[in-house]
Amino acid sequence: MKTIATDIYYIGVDDHDIRLFENQYPVPCGMAYNSYLITDEKTALLDTCDIRKADAWKAGLQETLQGHQPDYLVMHHMEPDHSALALWALQQYPSLTIVASQKALQMLPQFFEGISLEGRTLAVKEGDTLPLGKHTLRFMMAPMVHWPEVMVSFEETEHILFSADAFGSFGTLDQQEDDWACEARRYYFNICGKYGMPVQTLLKKAATLPIRTICSLHGPQLEGVAMQEALRLYDIWSRYEAEKEGVFVGYASIHGGTAAVAHEVAQMLEARGQKVCLMDLTTEEVSFAVEDAFAYGKAVFAASSYDAGIFPPMHNLLHHLQIKAWQKKRVAVIENGSWAPSAGKVMREMLSQMKDVEIVEPLVTIRSRMKQTDKPQLEALVDALLA
Repeated sequence: MKTIATDIYYIGVDDHDIRLFENQYPVPCGMAYNSYLITDEKTALLDTCDIRKADAWKAGLQETLQGHQPDYLVMHHMEPDHSALALWALQQYPSLTIVASQKALQMLPQFFEGISLEGRTLAVKEGDTLPLGKHTLRFMMAPMVHWPEVMVSFEETEHILFSADAFGSFGTLDQQEDDWACEARRYYFNICGKYGMPVQTLLKKAATLPIRTICSLHGPQLEGVAMQEALRLYDIWSRYEAEKEGVFVGYASIHGGTAAVAHEVAQMLEARGQKVCLMDLTTEEVSFAVEDAFAYGKAVFAASSYDAGIFPPMHNLLHHLQIKAWQKKRVAVIENGSWAPSAGKVMREMLSQMKDVEIVEPLVTIRSRMKQTDKPQLEALVDALLA
């Protein structure tokens, strides 16, 4: 239990055992499942927890309740890492009412077979309020941030925004780095990256509120300078603007020839005063590559040809960028092939399907190993990228 403000408590749980969040994203520092409790004339529980940490969460809830019965369970988001214990709460507390968006209440039976909701739900819409006594929650709908049923709530006395998954990050609360943006950026682009316009809509709503604290469903509570920085970065990220000056260079090499080219290009860029983020896609997990590819406004993709197509690590990155709505970038392409170079064609086809992605000329083709005669073309490609 941690006191957030008068009568408002954090009752979330750290998960140090999880290795893959959503069964796909590595979380070397674990994951926090955040949940909150407001104790007033009426007591409101804000979200539950992932089933993985059910026992710890129940114990924390009951300790904080000190024998009282919660009146409401506010469900901001239906994803199971936040809603898994809703049925348990209904069974444990017979007078409990679930408060959620209409869409969330429609989805609830999909997750809990045989659940009886008759007389135990309160559907709220944009601008509705839930008076608790000294505290009042005002609700705002946030569809597609990042599910269609999502809502957020603003506590009007302490000026706290309970922001659902928005402003979340990977990592447990007891292992959070000072740099919130590091894991928040990877979290945002891999989970919410496709939904820039809905995030912009939410930011416009948030701008009308006197927010003092942001409480997400993952990651630390944000206040002061840290909160303002988070709002600034979310605005940049959701508009798909470049956050950092420099060039992302991602390469996928089989026997080292393409890797040597990527390193050469990185040196050429640095010689022109560019900051370079150089990443080996065969060793770096793709969610980290997605994060960095979004952060920079320019990119170089270098890949070996493979099976008349492209070496899979590069295809994997470009596929992830495509489904996460990567856009507003300037890109250079380098292919390698010993007898029938094909990677360039595949990269160009994939990139051409992305919004506002400019592919600069020339396409540089390396035959097996980079030679001195290849370097003028690489220099020309670097100049075109920076033009």
